[in-house]
Amino acid sequence: MKKKFAIKTLVPDEIYTDRKELIDYFYNAALKAATRRTRSTVLLGQRRMGKTEIFKRVVNRLFFEQDYTDPNAVVPVYYKFPDKITDPWKFAIQYVVNFIKWYTAFRMGDPDILEGKFLKVKNLSNFVKSNVKMTKGFEQSMHLLESLQDKGVIYPEEEAVNLPRLVSDWDDSTVIMFLDEIQNIHLPQQDFRVVGYMQDAVESPTCPHFVTGSAMTILHDILGKGSLYGRFRDRPIKTFTDYYGSELVRKSSKYYNAKISKVMAPVVSEVCGGNPFYINAVVEQSVEQNIELDSEEALNRILAIDLSSGFIYAELRDQVIKWIERLNDHNITKWILYLAALEEEDRINPERIQKELKAQEGVEVEIEKIREVMIKLSRGDLIDYKEFGGWFTHINDPILQDFLKIWGKIEVAGIKRTDI
Repeated sequence: MKKKFAIKTLVPDEIYTDRKELIDYFYNAALKAATRRTRSTVLLGQRRMGKTEIFKRVVNRLFFEQDYTDPNAVVPVYYKFPDKITDPWKFAIQYVVNFIKWYTAFRMGDPDILEGKFLKVKNLSNFVKSNVKMTKGFEQSMHLLESLQDKGVIYPEEEAVNLPRLVSDWDDSTVIMFLDEIQNIHLPQQDFRVVGYMQDAVESPTCPHFVTGSAMTILHDILGKGSLYGRFRDRPIKTFTDYYGSELVRKSSKYYNAKISKVMAPVVSEVCGGNPFYINAVVEQSVEQNIELDSEEALNRILAIDLSSGFIYAELRDQVIKWIERLNDHNITKWILYLAALEEEDRINPERIQKELKAQEGVEVEIEKIREVMIKLSRGDLIDYKEFGGWFTHINDPILQDFLKIWGKIEVAGIKRTDI
């Protein structure tokens, strides 16, 4: 029987490893919310650790393992904040429509409603009213959608993010919001901010918010300061231990038909820092190159290929380019990031970067400007900024550091890929 999804997961079950504890934690916390004993929680960890995959698997369990006809069932709602949010009206309508579709899909036990082309927005109201029992609370969502379409509210973002709590409070029902890429509501190049509006939304015991994102520094800014300070529990996600890293290597090699000797499994895990994305990328690249991973020499060869032109290069380049495009002075920013990656000392020296910029680009950039750019790069988890000490160091991710050196040579310094 074909497996059903409310939201499609990316990692095959055959290789999924060591996240059961976190999946069970969020699943049980969601169910416990029906007893009003669950607080909003952030899943916190470095990029590419599988945070989104955990949320998706919890949402699918909540969707299919409950009796959707039970009025006391917990309604799961998943939303991923887009990279660019510039229009408050479009954002508010999208957020509300997403909520209505998830609520309706769960109450009908029909995940097809979540498909983008299944139901047009203009037909949504009539469809919902014809197929779902309209409680007083849920009816407010239809009223709000109409008001947003008519631009009949003053602060559309505030109305939108507080809607799930309004519905659950009014009906004394339970809604769980799973919010992904939450750092996108607090990006440096955008004036769009909804953090202040979310304080009331996340405090409700009827509607806990489970959130995560791919920029730890911004998550700390959002949740550790200002209006949301103290409103969230935190649950860390860590790199794999040697045991589970080795298990993933074995599972992945079996799934992709890779040739990896048993003694190399823990070595691959260690070199990849226990990061599941890096581990799978190395295994897949070994298959692509038809290279047997039977020695450290073979592993280094595979990593060299992947860091310069493979899966890891593509993923990390996307992260770097997206973040640089969010900042001003793109060319100077690229040089600063590249030169920072070349730092051999524990602390990255802005004065050295200044001298190198002068030599490479012939421009004199003030130290304060360099520090300002480095601080912005740190918000994208590309440099580690020790705010209390006012100094910079490398992110604890050796593969990222190796990538930045290679990327800088190719795309900043202009060295041919074949010469690296």
